[in-house]
Amino acid sequence: MRNKKGQFIKGTRASIATEFKKGEHWRRPQLFRKQEWLESHYVDQKISAGDIAKMFGVTDSAIFFWLKKHGIKRRSISEARNIKHWGCSGVDNPMWNKRGELNPRWKGGITPLRQAFYMSEEWKTVCSAVWKRDKATCRRCGLEKKENAEMPFHIHHVVSFANEQLRATASNLVLVCETCHHFIHSKRNEKNEFIQKN
Repeated sequence: MRNKKGQFIKGTRASIATEFKKGEHWRRPQLFRKQEWLESHYVDQKISAGDIAKMFGVTDSAIFFWLKKHGIKRRSISEARNIKHWGCSGVDNPMWNKRGELNPRWKGGITPLRQAFYMSEEWKTVCSAVWKRDKATCRRCGLEKKENAEMPFHIHHVVSFANEQLRATASNLVLVCETCHHFIHSKRNEKNEFIQKN
């Protein structure tokens, strides 16, 4: 029953036949809402929440909600990774040793120009020369590689890599630590240290 404003009047009943009975719910019953089922599948069988969600066409959040509601402890990321199936390794892997044309991702031997250049003997030779010339020391801050073995060092092109004639010219290359290399290519390098136009 409703009042003049259309609001339900407290304590009155419109139709006992259409009311929910005790234990009934407007949602269709789903197995993943039951504690025993969740414990059996998530805890005992170690099925992931994502896989359970896919089984019922719901989101992962719905499964996490019911796990929390029933007090079932969720797995940590490391626990989830330990039980996850990562596929075959070594000779059991169907892609084992499939290189070149045997690999389905083969694109006819087209290697990007930059990648091919950095793999070339010419680049390796000039890199060795620059490391020797700069005595394994950052040309910007003076940090020595042996002082800080963990800090990566980079070979930096003073004139951009786009200039093909200077790509492998030692006079165009300097050895710098990773921190200085990031600075050189950042907006903070207002004076264009170690940068020259063609």
